[in-house]
Amino acid sequence: MKTAAQAKTILEQLERQHPDAQCELDFGTPFQLLVAVILSAQCTDKRVNEVTPKLFADYSTPEQFAAMPQETLERYIFSCGFYHNKAAHIISAAKDIVERFRGEVPSTIEELMTLAGVGRKTANVVYAVAFGGNAIAVDTHVLRLANRIGFVDSDRPVDAENALTKAFAPEDWSAAHHALIFHGRYVCTARAPKCGECFIREYCDMYASLNKR
Repeated sequence: MKTAAQAKTILEQLERQHPDAQCELDFGTPFQLLVAVILSAQCTDKRVNEVTPKLFADYSTPEQFAAMPQETLERYIFSCGFYHNKAAHIISAAKDIVERFRGEVPSTIEELMTLAGVGRKTANVVYAVAFGGNAIAVDTHVLRLANRIGFVDSDRPVDAENALTKAFAPEDWSAAHHALIFHGRYVCTARAPKCGECFIREYCDMYASLNKR
């Protein structure tokens, strides 16, 4: 496991390698971000960003989504995969926002997680990106890197989140989240990690294991 000092150095190097790390989903409002994050499950941000411009041009508010027939939404989001479940979750969340939060997306993780179809990862992303909160959302990239680098030894996202929030200072949580995601997407990829290009390989448990003599 990594110390706080090691975590700080790792983050500094990740930010040096990925100075533009940020949320890559396109959105205009917290609700649009919520929709985009739900769509991004097991789907690339690039694909979501191809779908949402037309969707948000025609439907943009919780009230509009709450009144939309599920079949209509499914036609917009078909290419994002799992469109039946995603459409149902988005419409249910929109109804919750309209009925319980007066049309405004709640701004705390706890309240966000009461929305239909919103788990901890989605709540953390919306809380951090839309409302500027401190949070580390654990997607497949973050989970993979947390294990490879040596922050945790677990396939459970909650374990990775707990380990990472302990290792990094709270004010660095959101930056660490984005830096880890970028590193997972562009350098420490699932099948063929580019260790030769990695700025943090000397701090990485997997790299050390692969290069034992």
